[in-house]
Amino acid sequence: MQKSAETTWRRLARSARGSEIAEFAMILPMLFLLLIGIFWFGQAFRTYGTITNAARDGARAAVAPACATCGSVDPSVNAWTVIQNDLQAAHINPNLLQQPTPPPTLCACGLGASAGATSCTTPQVLCDSEESNICVQGVSHTGVNNTLNEGLVQLSSTVAGNPLPGGAGECGISVSLQYPYTFWLPFTSLSSQTINLRAQAQMRAESQ
Repeated sequence: MQKSAETTWRRLARSARGSEIAEFAMILPMLFLLLIGIFWFGQAFRTYGTITNAARDGARAAVAPACATCGSVDPSVNAWTVIQNDLQAAHINPNLLQQPTPPPTLCACGLGASAGATSCTTPQVLCDSEESNICVQGVSHTGVNNTLNEGLVQLSSTVAGNPLPGGAGECGISVSLQYPYTFWLPFTSLSSQTINLRAQAQMRAESQ
């Protein structure tokens, strides 16, 4: 009688272990996908934080007062140099950066939209054509000699996509960019999907 009971308990134990293994095998793929998802979304968050900080540093470098002994005095070049350094330090390829499409809606300094208006009173400020990876608004190069013009933009906000005027004398430079980030989540609709992470920073022009 005792042997029969022991045999029964052993059979139940083996059956329980077998069901546990089967259940673990069923949830293992979902656990694997969850861990991969945490990793890739964490990487996206890290990349977004890095490019946001880089855009802020780039805008700060662009509006810094000119210095005759500090090398380049081109605001766009200064912004791009700082942004490259920030991204390389974070092991992100700066050559993958793109100008945001469409660029931020900004007006020329002092010529912004009036209260209640839905557009600038003059054509909106375009990105500096000298930089292809980032959009620097408030700087342009014109003429045969490629003369540098700092047509600073009016620092403003938007409501429903419409530019609103900034405070009196609030003029500066805007730096914006986007970075294509690709997810890898096998067996999901997000696998190999690319999203554009965008960042923008505005800085008030410092006195010369």
